[in-house]
Amino acid sequence: METSSVSKLLLFMFLLLLVGSELIHCTVTYDRKAIIINGRRRILISGSIHYPRSTPEMWEDLIRKAKAGGLDVIDTYVFWNVHEPSPGNYNFEGRYDLVRFIKTVQKVGLYAHLRIGPYVCAEWNFGGFPVWLKYVPGISFRTDNGPFKAAMHGFTQKIVQMMKNEKLFQSQGQGGPIILSQIENEFGPERGHVGGAGHAYIKWAANMAVGLNTGVPWVMCKEDDAPDPVINTCNGFYCDEFSPNKPYKPTLWTESWSGWFTEFGGPNHQRPVEDLAFAVARFIQKGGSFVNYYMYHGGTNFGRSAGGPFITTSYDYDAPIDEYGLIRQPKYTHLKDLHKAIKRCEDALVSSDPTVMSLGRYQQAHVFSSGSGTCAAFLANFDAKSTARVMFNNLHYDLPPWSISILPDCRTVLFNTARARVQTSLIKMLPTSSKFLSWEIYDEDLSSLGSSLRMTTGGLLDQINVTRDTSDYLWYITSQNYNIFLVWMDASVDISSSESFLRGGHKPSISVQSAGHGVHVFVNGKFLGSAFGTMEQRSFTFNGPVDLHAGTNEIALLSVAMGLPNVGRHFETWSTGITGPVMLYGLDEGKKDLTWQKWSYKIGLKGEAMNLESERGVSSVDWVQESLGTQRRQQLKWHRAYFNAPEGKEPLGLDLGSMGKGQVWINGQSIGRYWMAYAKGNCNACPYEGTFRPVKCQLGCGQPTQRWYHVPRSWLKPTKNLIVIFEELGGDPWKISLVKRTVHTPAASKHDSEN
Repeated sequence: METSSVSKLLLFMFLLLLVGSELIHCTVTYDRKAIIINGRRRILISGSIHYPRSTPEMWEDLIRKAKAGGLDVIDTYVFWNVHEPSPGNYNFEGRYDLVRFIKTVQKVGLYAHLRIGPYVCAEWNFGGFPVWLKYVPGISFRTDNGPFKAAMHGFTQKIVQMMKNEKLFQSQGQGGPIILSQIENEFGPERGHVGGAGHAYIKWAANMAVGLNTGVPWVMCKEDDAPDPVINTCNGFYCDEFSPNKPYKPTLWTESWSGWFTEFGGPNHQRPVEDLAFAVARFIQKGGSFVNYYMYHGGTNFGRSAGGPFITTSYDYDAPIDEYGLIRQPKYTHLKDLHKAIKRCEDALVSSDPTVMSLGRYQQAHVFSSGSGTCAAFLANFDAKSTARVMFNNLHYDLPPWSISILPDCRTVLFNTARARVQTSLIKMLPTSSKFLSWEIYDEDLSSLGSSLRMTTGGLLDQINVTRDTSDYLWYITSQNYNIFLVWMDASVDISSSESFLRGGHKPSISVQSAGHGVHVFVNGKFLGSAFGTMEQRSFTFNGPVDLHAGTNEIALLSVAMGLPNVGRHFETWSTGITGPVMLYGLDEGKKDLTWQKWSYKIGLKGEAMNLESERGVSSVDWVQESLGTQRRQQLKWHRAYFNAPEGKEPLGLDLGSMGKGQVWINGQSIGRYWMAYAKGNCNACPYEGTFRPVKCQLGCGQPTQRWYHVPRSWLKPTKNLIVIFEELGGDPWKISLVKRTVHTPAASKHDSEN
């Protein structure tokens, strides 16, 4: 019995030691060289994939493609506004199922970087803040402000606790996938304007986050003031000149911009992969140990999620995996080859600082060695014009301009950033056999505006203060109104029968000043015209002649938002909507200022109130059959049709080239905003050599900025799918088509054998 007891005790101690060692090894720390996971320094390659910008049915395929592309980590922001649409009411369903997304990352076998923020920027509506936050009494965003800090702490704690409950942090037990978390986001550019309150806020944010005890490091990007132990990190097209604010922190690059976002009316942007690979290799050779591609898959701004304003529904970002989930060549494979080469050098990279050797005026070698005697070298040619022939280790090497060669054994070139193995993939949008069956139309009834007004007041109100962003649309209406309680009557546009223009003189004109982002002008129910701002000039003025008659005239201004601002100092205070002045010119009295007249307001569209995007909503009204090929432009019209899902598995898109501007839904799901705004830019050749900026490589000038709109297959039924469109400007729905997106990659290039 004694021997048996000893054996049991030894077995228990062995199991305890085994379990204890597992717990001890599930750690994430850092030193000046790298993130250390379970005692091992790692060179980590990461990629941003945002869960709301795709569908749950797409997630695993995207993440597996990322893993096959050589990634170790999936990075995502956490989007506060979709998770807490009203105070204390949370939504983690469908595309917003954050836990499911992180568990999918874990299932595929990758790590995760959870960028809680909760300010995210990200070309996302209101920078990720819920609009209700703007109306918390006494609040001021992103500064040493009690109400803001309380709200931010509450949401951050909510997300951290969700992750802990599911054991998703690497520090928990067997280890979850989350190895890093981020608090705040790109605060550095704002801190200089905030002063001491900004410093106090950042210190509070760091202490708050660390106090949540996640067991993994926290980072702050673009924040040189990041307090210990939080790691400050770099965002940008290049980060080779970046160094952390303390010598014992690793050098991390949280956003290596793979391309650039697109705005309606602007061109599409392309970043040559040769330059992107050059930037990453240059960062690694300077001692960097973590690189995250922003974006690795950009995805789609479904619904009204795009911020900016004027950001397109497509968030493709010229990423290695395109908006539809297809591989983009040569970007995907060239970066995959880069990652392989870097991983071959990992032991040497994390074991030593580089020895830098001059190989010429614009040429250098960075040499690393490990304790086991392995050697790795990066041979760089910073000359953007000429190939250089250099000697290293008694061997000659030809370095193309603006390139880096990676030699994992200090002798053999495994990879050169300027030599891609594959050619550019050919993308085609091919018509499907699926047809839209019989388009029908429903008018957005302007005659009922006066009878359904919600509020009347003197002067012009800010659009978001009225709508609380429940709709893109707000009516500003000035007409004859009665109020039996306040005992006033206001005929604000009352025209005398003696006015000269009524007897054949020049028509008067109207001027409407707006802070955005668009306005449609109606006079006495007749469409007068539209005007729009741009990302660069958000305030704009509508000017045009106006038909007025003797007596009372009604002016109705439909103000249109194109996404709330996502970046800028205290953007929560910026104006939106008709700001004024609103002026009539050409009257006998000279001009008439309508700005401070009484205005009535109606939030949203009649069709929105009736939920016309849904099956139940469309059946509640009488639709009128549309004639084929209607050419007459019809403003503010709803269109509907049905279609069957096309065969196959290829990703699908809507070709909306025949339409104007509006929104589109399929089976009640919002595809997003569309606008056939034509791209202005400078679309010339795009050489990879030399410093990249978005203005350097532009595509699509003279074409609609975005013609095709992603339709997730998981949103379709086999038959009788409902499409509903709200068209603001006028278009021809009969020319809309459902297309398949296909990609073909030509044969490998001549450089195959050189790598």
